[in-house]
Amino acid sequence: MLWACLRLPLLSLDVFSRATGASADAPFVVTSGGHYPRVVAANAAARAAGIRRDQLISAALALVPEVVMRERDDAAEAAALADIATLLLAFTPNTSVAPPSAVLAEIAGSVRLFGGLPRLLDELQRQARSRGYETTIGVAPTATAALLLARAGRVTPVLDTEALPHVLAPVPLALLDFDADTLATLKAAGITTFGDAHALPRAGLARRFDQRVVDTLDRAVGRAPDPRDPYLPPPHFERRLPLPAPVDSADALQFAVNRLVGDFADWLLARGLGALRMSLTLVHERYMRERGTAPTLAAFALGAPARAPAHLNAVLRERLARVVLPAPVEAIVLASDETAPLAGRNLGLLPEDEAGSVVVPLVERLRSRLGDHAVATPSLQAEHRPEHAASEAPAVGLHGASRPRTGRAAAPKSRQAKAARHATPAPAAPPRPLWLLDCARPLAGVLEAKPWVLRDGPERIESGWWDGGDCRRDYFVAETPDGEMAWIYRDHRYAADDGEWFMHGLFA
Repeated sequence: MLWACLRLPLLSLDVFSRATGASADAPFVVTSGGHYPRVVAANAAARAAGIRRDQLISAALALVPEVVMRERDDAAEAAALADIATLLLAFTPNTSVAPPSAVLAEIAGSVRLFGGLPRLLDELQRQARSRGYETTIGVAPTATAALLLARAGRVTPVLDTEALPHVLAPVPLALLDFDADTLATLKAAGITTFGDAHALPRAGLARRFDQRVVDTLDRAVGRAPDPRDPYLPPPHFERRLPLPAPVDSADALQFAVNRLVGDFADWLLARGLGALRMSLTLVHERYMRERGTAPTLAAFALGAPARAPAHLNAVLRERLARVVLPAPVEAIVLASDETAPLAGRNLGLLPEDEAGSVVVPLVERLRSRLGDHAVATPSLQAEHRPEHAASEAPAVGLHGASRPRTGRAAAPKSRQAKAARHATPAPAAPPRPLWLLDCARPLAGVLEAKPWVLRDGPERIESGWWDGGDCRRDYFVAETPDGEMAWIYRDHRYAADDGEWFMHGLFA
């Protein structure tokens, strides 16, 4: 086995700064909260001004009075680790979260597929950096060793299990997940490195502490199994992205939304799904929420399942352009409301192949700009009366979203072919006009002025007696004196023989 550990050393800072792209020019720090808050992390501008980790906030304010502060968001950090684990599922089927700031991936079966170990490691880090996270990486035959190397900043991969005791010997013991009492006791005895602890007798170490200490040491060097709980993406996606500072313009939110869309696309890919409906919630500042300002909700749907980030971003960009913010926004929440299976597709090898290009359908652009109810599509109804045979439905699922089929199982092909040979050909469908008038137009006096020529018909339609909208009509295809083809009928509801003529539609 071969494990890679991606450690996020600035995770508490990255969950805020990734919403603005590159590091901001303004000093920004993450605080611990509480009565005596301290600096958990600081960006480059704050560090240049003299602010340091574990410094009291009062001291930081004395150095930089205008520093921007946000309290540490543990939930956002846990969600970030889940997003990285989901991202790594595109490279290996076995990933695991290692709190508080690392993700493990078993990559032995992926090295050859991605062109060798150096290229694979570079791609893993590049993907993490493209989503706004700084990373260090450690590679070793065991998960615990890879985690220790990443925490220690040892970037040289270790491929041989026999070399692990020597490589891990100088690693500080404080990097292991031991409790504070165990570390203090070992330090009092002069045991401060992994090599010191590994050289101790196992029986005495187990009696003085507990078996977990011995197991951790043995797992690191490959003398004991090192199982890890595999990460599985949740069945529903909902991700919250806090902003480093409140934003009062919808246009300024686009970069942060792009970050969330990237996380959403990774989740969709890991689960083999495409998005049909999404919702974007803009959370306003706390004092505005306390005054009763509700979050701004922008819900939207796609015409077909999609997961390409460029596609989703294009739709969101159009929708955000219509949003009017009642108050500044301090966080964004993106959630999946409806998904459908979406199979992958093979990309071409030729340079002119456009299999990877993204085309956003016109219907989705119109719905994003004009609203969900501004665009509709005709929907056929099981009704003989022409005026009730179609209705308008929201323009969702125009491209045939994948739906489970129900009903009887299909017959074998041989049986279908035999039935087709003996089947009676279906009668030709009667002609129907492309343009049906909203209301039938009376032709009284028109037919007498100039004669019309009947080209096809009659077709009797008699229906609707059960709902009070009964009709009894004989339809004809007629040519007008001007050469147009019209769909006309004679109404027989009130006359035993001859009735009044009406025009109901026009042929193209």
